[in-house]
This record gives sequence, C-alpha cells and structure tokens, in this order.
Amino acid sequence: MTDFLPISRDDMRERAWYYYDFLVVTGDAYVDHPSFGAAVIARLLEADGYRVAVLAQPSWTDASDFAAMGRPRYGVFVGAGNLDSMVAKYTAAKKPRGEDFYSPGKRSGLRPDRSSVVYCTRAREAFPGLPLIVGGLEASLRRFAHYDYWEDKVRRPIIFDCKADLLTYGMAETATREIARRLSKGEAPESLTDIRGTAYIASDTSSVRFPFESCASYEKVCADKYEYAAANMQQYREHDSVRGRAIVQAVGERYLAVNPPQMPLTTEEFDRVSELPYTREPHPSYAEQGGVPAIEEVKFSVIHNRGCFGACNFCSLAFHQGRMVTSRSHESLIREVEKLTKFPDFKGYIHDVGGPTANFRRPSCQKQLKAGLCADRNCLTPEPCPNLDADHSDYLRLLRKLAAVPGVKKVFVRSGIRFDFLLRDKSGEFFTELVKNHISGQLKVAPEHCIDSVLDYMGKPRIEVFDRFMEKYKKLNDKAGKKQFLVPYLISSHPGSTLQDAVKLAEYLNRTGRQPEQVQDFYPTPGTLSTCMFYTGIDPRTMRPVYVPKTPREKAQQRALLQWRRPEKKRLVIEALKAAGRGDLIGYGKNCLVRPEVRRKTR
Repeated sequence: MTDFLPISRDDMRERAWYYYDFLVVTGDAYVDHPSFGAAVIARLLEADGYRVAVLAQPSWTDASDFAAMGRPRYGVFVGAGNLDSMVAKYTAAKKPRGEDFYSPGKRSGLRPDRSSVVYCTRAREAFPGLPLIVGGLEASLRRFAHYDYWEDKVRRPIIFDCKADLLTYGMAETATREIARRLSKGEAPESLTDIRGTAYIASDTSSVRFPFESCASYEKVCADKYEYAAANMQQYREHDSVRGRAIVQAVGERYLAVNPPQMPLTTEEFDRVSELPYTREPHPSYAEQGGVPAIEEVKFSVIHNRGCFGACNFCSLAFHQGRMVTSRSHESLIREVEKLTKFPDFKGYIHDVGGPTANFRRPSCQKQLKAGLCADRNCLTPEPCPNLDADHSDYLRLLRKLAAVPGVKKVFVRSGIRFDFLLRDKSGEFFTELVKNHISGQLKVAPEHCIDSVLDYMGKPRIEVFDRFMEKYKKLNDKAGKKQFLVPYLISSHPGSTLQDAVKLAEYLNRTGRQPEQVQDFYPTPGTLSTCMFYTGIDPRTMRPVYVPKTPREKAQQRALLQWRRPEKKRLVIEALKAAGRGDLIGYGKNCLVRPEVRRKTR
C-alpha cells in the first residue's frame, strides 16, 4: 500500500506518520495517474518533501470523513475532480447520469452537486482556521461571476461560495508549489497575493500586485446581458501568460482579484511532473467495487503536450490550460513508454500519444513566446494565420522513436487531431505515416457542423476544409491498402444554429454517406464564449445578437435531424422538417431523409 499516498489513518501508521502536511480532496476516485489532476498535485507536493494524504469522494453529509485523518499542518487543497461536478452528474438535458466513469464501478451519486463548494464547507468545519485552497477545472472555469446552466442564473465567483483563502486556476503546478512553500514557512494565506495563476478576495484593490483592469461587477453582469458579454470577452482576452493582466471584479462591497495566468511549464518542468512516481492504477480499495473505468483509456497512453491554440468557442481548454502549447521531451516520453512495457497486462500497444489536440507539438508561431497570443486573432480560423508553423516533423520523429521501444508493437493516436492544421503541413509526410501506422481502425475528427455561419460561431474551419481532409484521408488509405474510418464529432443546437441549419447538416451527412453515432447536444459549461452566447444571445467577439435554440423541443428536433436514420427518431424528424418548411425531404427520393408515416387502416 505504500506505493499509493495515504488515504486513512491506518495507511499513515504503516508509514510511521504521526502528522502530515497537506490534505488533497477530490471528487473523483483516487487514481494515481498523471491524467488525474489530484494525483498530479499530490505527487508534486510529495516530491517537494511534504507529507500528503488524499481524501477521495468523501461523504459530505457531515465533516467526519474530512477529520478522519487528523488536522494537516499547513493546509487543504480541494478540487471537484477532472470534470465540473455538474457536468459529471448531469446530461445536457439536465437529467442525472446513470454512470460515472470516475467513480468505482461507474457508480453515480458519489459526489455532491457543486462539489468544490460542498467540500470546502466541510473542510472548514473539520479544520477551523486552516488555510483552504480550491482549484481544479471546476474552480478554474467558475473563477469569475459566471452563468450556471443548471440554475439558469449568474452565480458569484466560486471562491465566494467556497469561502476559500485562495483559488488556483489552470494546471496550477507552479502556483501550488509556491503556495505550499510559503504556507510551510508560516506565511498567512492573506499575504499570498502575488502568485500567478491564483485568485483571492480583497476588501479593496490596493493588494493587487500586477497591472490590472476592472471588469463589470457581479451585480452589473447579473442585471445586464450586454455587460456580461463584454466582461466575458475581457476575461478571455487577458487569459494569456505573457501579455495578460490581472482582472478585478467587484462583488458587493468586496473584490475578486484574479492574477495573470502562471507561465506554462518548461519542457524540463513538464517532464518532471509527468515522471513522478505514479502507480498508474486506481487505489486497490476499489477492486471489489469494479475498479475505476476512467483508467482504461489512459493507462497505456502518454500525454506529450498541453494547451490548445485551436480556440473552439465551446471548449473550456482555452480558459483552463490556455492557448500556448508546450510539450515534453522525446527522452522523457521514451522513459515513460519503457516503464509501460513492464506492466504485466501490457499487450504491446500504446493507445495514444496525445493531449488536448494530438498534433499540436509547439507554439503556433514563434512570436507567441515573446508577445503572447494575439488578443483578437485566432491562429486557425476563420482563415489560418500567415505566421502559422504547421511543421509536424518533430511529432513524427517522436512517434517513430516510441514505436521502436522494445516490447512495443504499435503506437496509436486516439486523441482528436486538428485536421485543418494537419492540411497546412506542406510535406504531407506526417499524414501519410499517420494513416499507414498510427490509426487503430478509426480516427477522431471534429467538423462539428457544415454551415459557415454556425462554424464561425463555433470557432471552427469551413466545411470545405473538412471535405479536402476526407478526400485526402481516403486516398491515403487506398494507397496503403487500409480500410480505416473517420469518427466525426458533431454538435447540435449550438448558438447560431437554426432549425434550417440543422436540416442542411442532415442533408450534408446524407449526401456524403455519413451516419453519425456521436452527436452532442450543445452543453453550456461555465466560462466559454459559446456559453456566453447561449445565455446572453450576444456574440461577445462582435457584441452582435446571435440566434440561440433554447426550447427543449427545438433542441430535440435539431439532434434528431442528425440521427435521422434511427427509427425511434422518425416522428421527431418529420415534425422538424415540417417546422423548417422542408417537407420536400419527406418521401421516397434518394435525397429524402425519411419516408412518410404510414397511416394504418382501421376497420
């Protein structure tokens, strides 16, 4: 058991611990793997010499689970888990999920709604006066006043509801280490106002140590959707580790102060974090409960990059990891794969060499390193930037080296790739070798829609780019003698998508012979630009109105249109086509989507 960090007093006794320094609380099961944020933070603190205990999915009806291991010396780090807790618990239709892949045996109901707030409340009860730090994805996306889809209202910055001393956002390794160092030296948490990648509550703005600008107050963004949209765009623009400024937002008579993002880890730092002594397994205590299914996809995968300059407006990555791409060294990844080959259940296959976007290996241009990301220009859309560096040669060399590790039969790429970026690689060598050697039967891509206006609202390339990609993909497969498929991800009911747009997407899919299995109804997660559009009906980039499909009926119709071949969707598809004025697609012709309903004769 000593390979895992302690989860009980018995574990601490086995280590002859009579005290410990930090408690790490998480809404996920304890999986000691670098894909799980709580494990990364806990192992990083351990590597810096602290005694760390992990409290995973505690009971939240009272504080007894929090107090069970005793009071830590320096503080408590609280996170909701790898997902926002509301996303983990509810579907886009706000229905409870039947399964939770981050819990033992996929059992649902093991985390509370708004886990960060609940866990912080219980930690305060268990340890009065102890420094309390909230972090992770949920805290990161909710650090400002934010629209909450489940309550259909604007909530305060999450640190106010958590009553935490500090909030860390982004990947937070650098901030966490600095916080731990200074708390262990006896500094009071209220003095830790100069750490990048953190936020705190202040009585006035005199404590802000960085150049800052103010955004609309909580009260203003609640009262005025125009103010909300403007504030959301301001927060998004300043989320840059090089040029970003601090943001101050008034909340009643107090202030939220959000310091600029932490600088991305250097390659050496990223290597160190990735090579900490993770067991790469769920804690053994879950074995009798069916294990933790979330480990299955990542156990024999490696993460080679962070950050994403794709800038999809519906994706939380830009507001969490940021748009600056950093990557690990070849040597570090080779060492990790060599360790994987020693696992008794390793079958010779590396399931993925990926990250947020698999084929991003470096910053999109050299200018970013000194000037940061452009505030009002995306790297890839609506047209690729002339300064874009789309060279895939380093990623290709990495895949070749990992495939040559003794014991490895195949190295696959299963993370989504950015197909428009791939097409910008002039050599074409990577695309050819990807198809030939690194696809496990199917490749994930995300065209998302086919209508230009909708794609613009999404921050995605035009559909003709995807068509070119599909054509090239088919030719390369034919040349290699392969029959490999594309798995296109699609989103229904995104802001800007009318019912007529959904019909046109269904026509496109029918014309190109696509029958999508995976369709995601747009899910308004906190902090994203698309969620801002959903709530306000305003595109924050232009401050112009945008159509938003909101009624449950229209959302169901748009989704049904993308799965028009399913018999159980037929009536809804016919209803949608009639509502869109497209009854011409109900019939027996080759371009029709559905046949008319047959009325049964009654005697």
